[in-house]
Amino acid sequence: MTDFVDEINRLHRRVGTRQVEAGEARTVLLRRSYDAEIADVWDAVTSPERIARWFLPVSGEFKVGGRYQLEGQAGGEILQCDRPTLLRVSWLYGPDPGFSEVSLRLTPEGEERTVVELEHVAVVPEEFWGQFGPGATGVGWDMMLLGLSMHLAGGGFTQEEAQEWAMSDEGKACHTLSGELWGAAYAASGADPEIVESTTKATVAFYTGAEPSS
Repeated sequence: MTDFVDEINRLHRRVGTRQVEAGEARTVLLRRSYDAEIADVWDAVTSPERIARWFLPVSGEFKVGGRYQLEGQAGGEILQCDRPTLLRVSWLYGPDPGFSEVSLRLTPEGEERTVVELEHVAVVPEEFWGQFGPGATGVGWDMMLLGLSMHLAGGGFTQEEAQEWAMSDEGKACHTLSGELWGAAYAASGADPEIVESTTKATVAFYTGAEPSS
């Protein structure tokens, strides 16, 4: 449990807004360092075989302008690929996904460490943002980067093991911590404290299966 908590606490989180052609977008940004060379991290986040080992199986045409699809999850277009420092894709899910893009930026930190920055920019329906805030997306990305960390360290869960872990006491505790940390990032962005409290409770309840506390 301590290792998972340490991994979650290593993440820097930031919540903001940005104007895009489709209107005002919400942004969530995550940043952390990994004990791995940039070439290894780049391969881990762009190789379909490796992505399937720490995230989800992915299919598609893996080149700029090509389309990809994660099994049971998002799909979209590969918009930019500057090896080994930047990958930008559209991130579309559901019948009417609107504007949604994800960028991964990699920066070497010395010879044997790499800083990974993930930013998700999306135009989010106000009723959804008002209910869950940034945590609905942010917690999911926290868990994804936890999976990447385990993979780079030579370990990891199968998909079945990950699902079981998510509903275990340990998994629920980690999701709760992640939700609370996204609440803190939301508060730091200047959000109303009452909204931060309500959205954090709703996010934690969503990920843990618990009833939101009053």
